Amino acid sequence: MSDILENLTRVLEARKTADPETSYVASLHAKGLNKILEKVGEECTETLLAAKDAEHSGDTQALISETADLWFHSMVMLSRLGLSSANVLNELDSRFDLSGLDEKASRSE
Repeated sequence: MSDILENLTRVLEARKTADPETSYVASLHAKGLNKILEKVGEECTETLLAAKDAEHSGDTQALISETADLWFHSMVMLSRLGLSSANVLNELDSRFDLSGLDEKASRSE
């Protein structure tokens, strides 16, 4: 699975400097961080609504699709800030063998 994230990271980096007229990712970068954040927020809302619908209908395809959009736009955001999925995966890895409650409590200290 991380191969997909690594491949996407490479593609996103390459498209940062592509022609905004021919690349969606380049067009987001050309519009700046605020536009990227707007897209992340929009996709987050759509993911939440799809989850609510999935709970009631049992159909999870829209949830999967919206989550993919959210992850994609989150990765564009990370790329804009010089980060990648590897940074997030390393953070998640560091949390193994740590109680979620303990980890959360450590953030408020």
